[in-house]
Amino acid sequence: MYGKIVIRFKMKVLTGMHIGGSSVFSAIGAVGSVVIRDALTGEPMLPGSSIKGKMRTLLVKKIENDYLLPEISDDPEEIKRLFGSTVEKDKKEYSKSARLQFSDAFLINGEFLKKKGGITEIKFENVIDRLTAKANPRQIERVVRGAEFAITLAYTMEKGDEIKEDFENIAEALKLVSMDYLGGHGSRGYGKVAFYDFALEVKDGQCPVDAVELLDILKGVEGYAVFSV
Repeated sequence: MYGKIVIRFKMKVLTGMHIGGSSVFSAIGAVGSVVIRDALTGEPMLPGSSIKGKMRTLLVKKIENDYLLPEISDDPEEIKRLFGSTVEKDKKEYSKSARLQFSDAFLINGEFLKKKGGITEIKFENVIDRLTAKANPRQIERVVRGAEFAITLAYTMEKGDEIKEDFENIAEALKLVSMDYLGGHGSRGYGKVAFYDFALEVKDGQCPVDAVELLDILKGVEGYAVFSV
């Protein structure tokens, strides 16, 4: 079988989030670590690779029941089929397409945030050397609390008897992200997020599983955030 299911949902930033952009040049006194931005609008964006990598990492840890990650080639099969893998044939490695495709996500409430004070904020931090007590101050740009992004995923239907399990794993990965963080400096409170407003549409082919059942699985993600929306 073959077909596509499009999954759409929103992500709300609950604490300042930093996903770094280019800082090749930084003038004296300028922000040393900026956020990645959409080249067209200049507004912060969420790269598809960021959320894909976080979902995969946390889901592998959960399935393997270990905080140490195995080699990517040793990931469980349910991970490989969702996020992609390499296969060896005739002593050569070939890429195997992922069933789940991610797109970059863009800000949807930028105008509202601008009226409230801005889309990003500058966080001043200080690293203290334990031996010398010397301070190393730095400035980090963060997407502000309350920013909302529209996320779109495309799922490829390949085997009917694996679709429900795949969606359960997608939902589990999103739950894990909402209980963890996105971007950098998460141990210091950055990057807490919540996922909500799920919708899906079978765009091509026929889905052997009731779409309502699949949507209910995804809606189970709502409410798992560390902080309230």
